[in-house]
Amino acid sequence: MQPQPWPGPDPQIAAAIAAMYRGKRERPLAVQVRDRLGELFGDGEFAAAFGQRGKPGWSPGRLALVTVLQKAEDLTDRQAAGQVRENLAWKYALGLSLTDPGFDHSVLSEFRSRVVAHGLEERTLDLLLATLVEHGLLGVGGKQRTDSTHVIAAVRDLNRLELAGESVRAALEALSSAAPHWLTDVVDASWSDRYAERIDSWRMPTSKTKKDALALDFGRDGFALLGALHSPGQPAWLRQLPAVQTLRIVLLQNYTRTVAGNGREVVKRREKQSEGGDGLPPGEHRLSSPYDTDARWSAKRDTFWNGFKLHISESCRAQDTGNAPGATANLITNVATTASTLSDSMALEGIHRQQQRRGLLPVEHYLDSGYPSAELIVASRCDYGVALIAPILLDRSRQGKDRAGFAADDFQINWEGEQVTCPAGQVSASWNPVVQDGRPKTVVSFAARDCVPCPFKGQCTRAKRRQLSLQRRDVTEAMRTARTHQQTKDWKDDYALRSGVEGTIRQAIAVTRIRRARYRGLAKTHLDHAFSATAINLIRLNAWWNGHPLDRTRTSHLARLDFALTG
Repeated sequence: MQPQPWPGPDPQIAAAIAAMYRGKRERPLAVQVRDRLGELFGDGEFAAAFGQRGKPGWSPGRLALVTVLQKAEDLTDRQAAGQVRENLAWKYALGLSLTDPGFDHSVLSEFRSRVVAHGLEERTLDLLLATLVEHGLLGVGGKQRTDSTHVIAAVRDLNRLELAGESVRAALEALSSAAPHWLTDVVDASWSDRYAERIDSWRMPTSKTKKDALALDFGRDGFALLGALHSPGQPAWLRQLPAVQTLRIVLLQNYTRTVAGNGREVVKRREKQSEGGDGLPPGEHRLSSPYDTDARWSAKRDTFWNGFKLHISESCRAQDTGNAPGATANLITNVATTASTLSDSMALEGIHRQQQRRGLLPVEHYLDSGYPSAELIVASRCDYGVALIAPILLDRSRQGKDRAGFAADDFQINWEGEQVTCPAGQVSASWNPVVQDGRPKTVVSFAARDCVPCPFKGQCTRAKRRQLSLQRRDVTEAMRTARTHQQTKDWKDDYALRSGVEGTIRQAIAVTRIRRARYRGLAKTHLDHAFSATAINLIRLNAWWNGHPLDRTRTSHLARLDFALTG
């Protein structure tokens, strides 16, 4: 592929657009993007994913714009290809002639596969954000807010029994396609009767005994198939088929295989250790489907899903400047797609790295309580110069939860003198640096001779003496300061700014359907999210270009009537 600049809009199409949208009539999104941002996605930015030889293909930069417009209008590949042929606004944006036939819809799927294979998932979002920085619409500093939401994988939900059977079936399907003659010599007709149809389409037995027996049958069949593949003289490449490797992992995670004293092989199903079993692997490693090995089961409060987690960050400004002159649209600055089992706090470092790479680090970052910890508050300020505006969880000790005793924050710490003074005025007897859970801490103990006769002992501890476990000085002071500030009215009024990101998530779900993954695998799902973020940004820019203010909370007719009657 030889990168070429995009041709300008066809004169015939430009004249038609000018005639159709003269006066105050708003021009379509595609036309606005071409007029205001020009050649947004240059071909050279995607050169690594396309060869220098072979039959000339469609411009990858223009395919990127087609994909973004496709997300903005929630179209299928076939519908998007049809828009390229028929829609004058799209032809205008892409620089196509009136008679250009466009391309076959399958080109879009191949384009996405190439982009993912070469690690260019975020290239379109990067290019748009860089262009907005050049236009002065974005920049380093200011305020940003981030929140996460769940994403359901593009696979069926399977329980452990169905997962084992479907994994065997998926391996058989792959082998019957790759080496049908080899498979016919290994399995008999009974396997076709059991694995011809999807396992989740069966009417499963209702009794636990029959379910356990079926689960063991699936396990034995899987081990027998793997044994045949690993026997001497068999083609090694068959063992490397993705479906076969997935079967091996599923069997390892869900079954044990031992040899009894009489030489007989015994296959057992793994159960939780709490139920007397051999134990199951942690949730972050446990496969949930043979067709998407990146999807995981996870739970957050009352939501239980199989898939991924999406973190969306956007620029924002104080609520009282929403319609001020010169105020720009709130724009998405980063999307991070992670495993569903990864906690929000573990994702925050990667979010800041991406914002730093784009030159879009905020000064203040608004988050919910799932993201920050005292360590992250200190690290974010030291490493990135970012202040985390988020509620820190209150003291979870008995005294802190009851709010009737002496919590750890009630003790005065003399870091230089290595002493702690309790609310009753007693001074600690020992100061011992230790390592707990891989973190340096300090265990402070008071003398029993001071605690036992103390009249406030009932409010302090049930033990003979009080002990405190302190984190590093900077972490402890940051945590105490944050807990103090978050109780004030000014902090609460400022923190109300965070809730706006939930509207962004709602818009992304309604417009680009991010709730359900379109593709399988973490990389392709993240590609879809990056295109969705780019599309949402263009939609918001179009609204801003046309002078539409940010939507405010709507008031229903019933609420207005009630207000009028009570007024």
